[in-house]
Amino acid sequence: MRGLWRLGPGGRAGGGLGTRRALRRLRSRCRDRWALLTTGTARERGMSTAEYAVGTIAACAFAALLFKVVTSPEVQEMITSLINRALKVAG
Repeated sequence: MRGLWRLGPGGRAGGGLGTRRALRRLRSRCRDRWALLTTGTARERGMSTAEYAVGTIAACAFAALLFKVVTSPEVQEMITSLINRALKVAG
């Protein structure tokens, strides 16, 4: 990092105070942003039991809907014809 502090405009040696200030500001912004991302109050971390329950119910409802669609006669017929065409092309 020290090598970067010595570089001036155009990558030449002898970087001035402006380069140092810019790097300090950038480092400070990155540090502040990282602190915001990694810290928080305990109640904001993770999901609560109620959120898990709602998520689980939503996942089960989606699975039931998907099962109903895939096991319908129309979809089974489409899948069967697709497989038959693929086998005919390959063989």
